[in-house]
Amino acid sequence: MNDISTIEIGSRGEDYAMEWLRAQGFYIVERNWRIGHYEIDIIAQRFDTLHFVEVKTRKLGGWQSPYDSINDRKIAALRKGAMAYRTIHRTPLNIQFDLIAIVVDDHGHFSLEYTERIM
Repeated sequence: MNDISTIEIGSRGEDYAMEWLRAQGFYIVERNWRIGHYEIDIIAQRFDTLHFVEVKTRKLGGWQSPYDSINDRKIAALRKGAMAYRTIHRTPLNIQFDLIAIVVDDHGHFSLEYTERIM
């Protein structure tokens, strides 16, 4: 696991997050949805709520935890991207912003924490 790129670790983390969300009863609407400078990692629906999910994957023992990377600037960008999505798709669903924090160890084992309503 030490010799794979940060991009690949992030992609594997998103794959793992999508599998986990599906197992929890979410329907995956979009992955890596982009508009302008904004990107939403996963847009998922469960019941009457559209979840805009930020996925942060980090190596165990790294400099920064997944939670440390969620700052005011990231939250503002997530919010603007979600509002653009909602405007374009004219969805009447409630919206919610969530975080999936994933830590991967040297053996490739993932641990996942799901935090609802990060803002």
